[in-house]
Amino acid sequence: MESIGDPRESPSTERVFEVKPIPPWPEQVTARAVAVSLALGVALSGVMMNLVFTSGIIPSLNIFAALLGFFLLKAWTGLLGQVGVPHRPFTRQENAVVQTCVVACASMTYSGTRPRSGSPPVFS
Repeated sequence: MESIGDPRESPSTERVFEVKPIPPWPEQVTARAVAVSLALGVALSGVMMNLVFTSGIIPSLNIFAALLGFFLLKAWTGLLGQVGVPHRPFTRQENAVVQTCVVACASMTYSGTRPRSGSPPVFS
């Protein structure tokens, strides 16, 4: 079997970001990240309620939230670039903020679907 070589010598996405400092939190929690989080949180909360009530399945929406957040932020910055509005490119930290907020919204939706005390359980 042929040796692949040292993986530390190959190109890596993380190596590109090693030299860049992590931005402070006000630059990570931006208005556009909050707006995208709110839109995706509302949409995915509806999906979560539908799945919980119809099948009892509790999905993990981490990957879905990360991909949709990336797509919406990329589309947002692309649209602003085409219109000519000056903007900063979105960061990995902004995408992490979007993912965290969306999953938190969907999780709160699940927590709110539990029956009140004294009523029969919905899930067995």
